[in-house]
Amino acid sequence: MHLTATSALLLPLALGLTLVASPSHASAQTAPKASSKMTKALTPEYVQRSAIVIDTHADTPQRFVDEGYDLSDPLNGGNFNLDSAHKGNLGAEFFSIWVEPEANKGHYARRTLILIDSVRQQVARHPDAMLFATSPADIERAHREHKLAALMGIEGGHSIEDSLALLRQYYALGVRYMTLTWANSNGWADSSGDIDDPNVLHTKEGLNEFGKDVVYEMNRLGMMVDISHVSDRTFYRTLVITRAPVIASHSGARALCDSPRNMTDDMLRAIANSGGPDSKGGVVQVNFYSAFVSQSYRNALKAIEPEANKVVQALKDKYKAEGKEAPQAEIEKLQRQYADRIPRPPLSDLIDQIDHIAKVAGIDHVGLGSDFDGVNGQLPQGIDSPADLPKITAALMARGYSADDCRKILGGNLLRVFREVEQASRELQAENRPRITAKQPFGK
Repeated sequence: MHLTATSALLLPLALGLTLVASPSHASAQTAPKASSKMTKALTPEYVQRSAIVIDTHADTPQRFVDEGYDLSDPLNGGNFNLDSAHKGNLGAEFFSIWVEPEANKGHYARRTLILIDSVRQQVARHPDAMLFATSPADIERAHREHKLAALMGIEGGHSIEDSLALLRQYYALGVRYMTLTWANSNGWADSSGDIDDPNVLHTKEGLNEFGKDVVYEMNRLGMMVDISHVSDRTFYRTLVITRAPVIASHSGARALCDSPRNMTDDMLRAIANSGGPDSKGGVVQVNFYSAFVSQSYRNALKAIEPEANKVVQALKDKYKAEGKEAPQAEIEKLQRQYADRIPRPPLSDLIDQIDHIAKVAGIDHVGLGSDFDGVNGQLPQGIDSPADLPKITAALMARGYSADDCRKILGGNLLRVFREVEQASRELQAENRPRITAKQPFGK
């Protein structure tokens, strides 16, 4: 997600971390049982240090490209750098490849490739601290070598420009998940960000025939299907089509915060059961953005939306009169000035989100998808960078989550899904089934 467009409430409103001891270990989809008293050996600090901690969403590549930012630099108002990742024992980060659809209209692929290159350049500059990763095995190797595994996920299917060939090339370059839509519908899948806009053309059933091909091709390649941002109708249609478990790379529970970007309890259970009869199900990676975490924060943000929109529109009009487009950095600066008026919600609200999903979907189906560098600093109290991730582990253990529970949430669940996606890919490649849009041997 990016604050300026992802259901962040400002312009417009509707606009991951586990210590993996036994990757195949699965528990029943019930509320976590309280653990026995913490021993010295199983303190939160120990659990955090020994875990493979995975976060599935950081928008830092925008900073690489637009600000010349390097991961060795101080945070300078952002959320993510190598020092903070090291302090928080972050083992793997999925860097978001997000292409703003208006500013980049006509050259989505170009911007996508530039952002992909920026991630790879960061790894090349920091070989002692980072490892470019494309598989669960790579993440585990990085853990053994005490490096940060750098992975990539595309945020928004418009990046493929209606081309399966581009999708395949992005996979070849290392992309391992794709969010089917961002806040904009793309013609073959519908977004929650514009689903109520009568001026936007939407599909009949959530995915058109090409959209079904996209999901199948992602399954075949071994690219995780990400349903954060999609409309409810697209969500359910995708779960009918997919042959592998899905992820929500950065979403929360709608029961606690009523954003269309969050999942209803029925959707949480559907993700847990995604992937077919032999699958152990998908995972919801909890977004840290305050307006997806806290209903009171979201309500306060709604209240100042008209004033904020007016000021930003004035800025856009000023630049338009000069024949220019308002710089994204200036828009975000204005947005943050308004959002900073609202007190940040307590960390306990974020823990409530994790706890709710664990109880509804099951302990095997929740993880972390921070949205660092994508929400303009609007995070719960005490969470400013990956250095603060140990606070989440401590808070979960204080609520009775066992070390094994925390290991799953901190990354084990995501690793398990990633492995299942790879296995589904091997099976589908052996089948060599024709595309949906090709002539089928049966009536559609």
